[in-house]
Amino acid sequence: MSEPQEEFAIRVRDLVVGFGRQTVLDHLSLDVRRGEILGLVGASGGGKSVLMRTIIGLIPRQCGSIEVVGRSIGGRTEGAATRWGILFQQGALFSSLTVRQNIQFPLRENLVLSQELMDEIAIAKLEMVGLQAQDADKYPAELSGGMTKRVALARALALDPPILFLDEPTSGLDPIAAGDFDTLIGTLQKTLGLTVFMVTHDLASLTTVCDRVAALADGKIVAIGPMHELLQSEHPWVRAYFHGKRSQMLQHQMR
Repeated sequence: MSEPQEEFAIRVRDLVVGFGRQTVLDHLSLDVRRGEILGLVGASGGGKSVLMRTIIGLIPRQCGSIEVVGRSIGGRTEGAATRWGILFQQGALFSSLTVRQNIQFPLRENLVLSQELMDEIAIAKLEMVGLQAQDADKYPAELSGGMTKRVALARALALDPPILFLDEPTSGLDPIAAGDFDTLIGTLQKTLGLTVFMVTHDLASLTTVCDRVAALADGKIVAIGPMHELLQSEHPWVRAYFHGKRSQMLQHQMR
């Protein structure tokens, strides 16, 4: 029995994306359920970030359809900032702006608010991601890697979007900071009722916070389901990814 359409935050059908003669996404289809954390895995250069950026309208598609919270996504994405927040791989903070100003950037671009209210929102978002009010006047160059990720997350949540896109959120973090960030994502998802689309290769993240995992290979989603189902997949790439020596060592360490 098929699930009702309102159960899905993102619906991708028959998506084709390419560059020149290279086809990256080949008639790919994917559903992301409302309120879940979906982890997307795939080979390096295999199209994970391309899929995410196509969904949010940064990369044009050759054919196929994309719906986000029930609205078709075309070539133009006016008003999209209120539908999703994005954390890019390296944080992508504006180096010339303070933490406060970085968080307020989407507010200035999309809303008309007083400076006082924007200051209150910035501090509230900072505290939401585990930082303190005194961090607001720091510049990105003064932040650790973990703090940079948290500030970028605060900015992504500035407009209270229902969907959060994360591109390799634990990349560059040490294991302790990565574990703390995973815990934060899980807490925020439950507290705010977010739908989270997470591009990652971090096996710990896939195991600890993701409700389902989708595997991208040969331009298509070749397996999708809870982690224990992907571990049983017979697809060659999925087996190589989850049952290789490095993956088996990590799984043993997490037991």
